[in-house]
Amino acid sequence: MPVKRQADYWIVACAMTLLIIGIVMIYSSSAVIAAERYGDPYYFLKRQAIWAVVGMASMVVAMRVDYRSLNRYSYLFYALAVLALIAVLIPGIGHSVNGARRWISLGFATFQPSEFAKLALMIFFAGLLAKKSAEGKLDDFQFGYAPNIAALGFVFFLIQFQPDLGTAIMISLVIFFMFIVAGIRMSYIVVTALLASPLILVSIFTVAYRKKRILSFLNPWEDYSDSGYQIIQSFVALSNGGLSGAGLGASQQKLFYLPEPHTDFIFSIISEEMGFLGAIIVLLLFMIFTWRGFRVGLKVHDKFGSLLALGITFAISAQAIVNIAVTLGMLPTKGLPLPFISLGGSALVMWMVSVGVLTNISEHAA
Repeated sequence: MPVKRQADYWIVACAMTLLIIGIVMIYSSSAVIAAERYGDPYYFLKRQAIWAVVGMASMVVAMRVDYRSLNRYSYLFYALAVLALIAVLIPGIGHSVNGARRWISLGFATFQPSEFAKLALMIFFAGLLAKKSAEGKLDDFQFGYAPNIAALGFVFFLIQFQPDLGTAIMISLVIFFMFIVAGIRMSYIVVTALLASPLILVSIFTVAYRKKRILSFLNPWEDYSDSGYQIIQSFVALSNGGLSGAGLGASQQKLFYLPEPHTDFIFSIISEEMGFLGAIIVLLLFMIFTWRGFRVGLKVHDKFGSLLALGITFAISAQAIVNIAVTLGMLPTKGLPLPFISLGGSALVMWMVSVGVLTNISEHAA
């Protein structure tokens, strides 16, 4: 049995620092909006603070649970994720906002099943891939690859029905990364990607708002008052920040110029108020987190732990890259929050649980 070692607290330190930055910036970016909408400048701050406490408590619990016990329940995690994703589509259970049915109302709060599905699928596929690897079946298309892609495809379409194509694609990227690391043949993965590409393109260009996002990404100034408005305002925020920033709380773009500055575009406000130096600090924290997480995944002794650690690290890092790239105009606009920083209770709690699991795995790394 592997020797238990000291946990890698660099991972926890990076996550907690990003969380603190997020709490500060959520208040800074949302106070004026919250006062206008709800008559309480602390409205969003209080909500996120409560979720942060829940997230930290959940992280501590996850740190104390031996990650190897998760493997025994990997199929259960998958089943729960599927049931939750089905439930959100049922009228009366699923909560709809702006035509999207992505939440389940709990009365006192809302829960987004796709956030739980991210971690649940990583646990499930880490267990399944480790099992197929031990049996020598990863190279077998019928018994090694086909069951994996079928399980992923079913979840993909459930999330797409919400509709939430961005989250469905992000989860798929994470699982395909785990496929590659596990040792599945690249030919299988390439063929799957080629076959899936036309379906994704059809999903984009047959839906008006998705098509507009692509066109505004290519030339936001062509429709600067509508589809290109948000990214242009993000550019203004980035340029206002300069090297050292306008100062904490001094953003102009959060004053009803940049839509929803406390969610998907919070990095723009960080850059405006804390400048290039503040943005670099955030990037460095994500880089250190990624380095330590991948280090754990490469050094842990068992296949399940390795795949799960690498999957968690890649999921957090990839979503951070996508979110930041969107604010910089390098990718089309998509509603993916910045991990640990953007407003969002379900996402924050699940990221903190993921950090707890990753930290527990680090105790068994060489």
